[in-house]
Amino acid sequence: MTGKTPHPEAAGPTRRGFGRAAAALLAAPALALPHRGALAQAEPIRLGFNGDLSASPSAQSGRAAVVGIQAAMEDVNKAGGVLGRPLGLTVRDDLSQPPKSIQNMSDLIDNEKVAAVFGPTNSGNALAWKHIPNQKRIPVMGCIGSATDITKPVREGADNYMFRIGSVDRIQVVTLMAYAKKNPRTGKIGFLTETTGYGQGGLKDLQEVAQAQGLTAVASEKFNVGDTDMTSQLAKLRAAGVETALVWAQGTPIGQLMRSMDKIGYFPIVLTSWAADNLSFINAAGPELAEKPIFLRTVSEDRTPHQQAFFDRIRPKLDADSAFSFAVHGYDSTVLLAAAMKQAGKTDGAAIRASLEDLKEKVEGYAKTYDHPFSRAEHEGLTAADQRWTCWRNGKLAAFRDEVVQNLQEGDFKG
Repeated sequence: MTGKTPHPEAAGPTRRGFGRAAAALLAAPALALPHRGALAQAEPIRLGFNGDLSASPSAQSGRAAVVGIQAAMEDVNKAGGVLGRPLGLTVRDDLSQPPKSIQNMSDLIDNEKVAAVFGPTNSGNALAWKHIPNQKRIPVMGCIGSATDITKPVREGADNYMFRIGSVDRIQVVTLMAYAKKNPRTGKIGFLTETTGYGQGGLKDLQEVAQAQGLTAVASEKFNVGDTDMTSQLAKLRAAGVETALVWAQGTPIGQLMRSMDKIGYFPIVLTSWAADNLSFINAAGPELAEKPIFLRTVSEDRTPHQQAFFDRIRPKLDADSAFSFAVHGYDSTVLLAAAMKQAGKTDGAAIRASLEDLKEKVEGYAKTYDHPFSRAEHEGLTAADQRWTCWRNGKLAAFRDEVVQNLQEGDFKG
């Protein structure tokens, strides 16, 4: 370990900064309209955002998604809006609390009469209220929370109003496990997961995908989200001969896990969730230890010119470079919703859902160009092929490459 000063991005915003940024988003003009013409006088099509903007380190993801949604609305409105009407956004901060998130969802649908909802920031909140939009037939475009079950229908054959443009735990696990299976240095594998719903949902995916790919974990240990010393769990993995650890947790505990590895001098290959891209991870781990895990994101740090132009446009509004992917998710979710409403010719929730499940025209986003991204059975807009290998280098996110990544084929992604 050396005493390097973290990159400025790694310092992270303060809790007070969270509050100021959230207040700015909530106070921002709801519409981005032309100054003249009939569009400016038309009743807006109201959309809602429901997610954490201020209460946790993950709030930076929520704020970034709102920035992306607002940028997309600005572009859609400049191009004439949807059905002759502008798009408008109503923002609700759920403070990372399921009861508050449930209340917000009911308020947005029943009182604000939104046509669709974006969010939430936290997977557990989506799982707490997904029955509400399904009952009231209001589409939800998830752009942050990644739990696998979010977009599953409430029962087989039922109409499903939960869609997503973003990372999915199961897709990440399938991709990471394919890497482990193909890597000649993998050796014995083990699991380390936090005890939250997020961590245990990830553990279920890890166990099922490992079985599908013919791998067996020789050890599986858990830790609490607030733990700062995981040396006992790591000692058990080391005693079992684990050479590759698959870790599912939020940013801060992954960082504390790296510090615990440093304490006992045990560094297996670490394949982990996309939460490692969060500032909370590098703040907890420090810039040197942060370089050890490998993880996945939906936007590479090798940005295309198209992505770079968008990055330059919105970067002043983001907390950090690492939040850019969430802005991309928010933008792409918005233009897909706009395309579905145009195709449907109305803003009825059932009609929007049906159009999303059978979009006729390609839609250009910043993660990719979408060509029939959804169907009745598939509500995930991004796939294993859309994952981008990532790591930290010199206090900044960087694209990760090695021979294993380069040799992965479509048939490797099982589970």
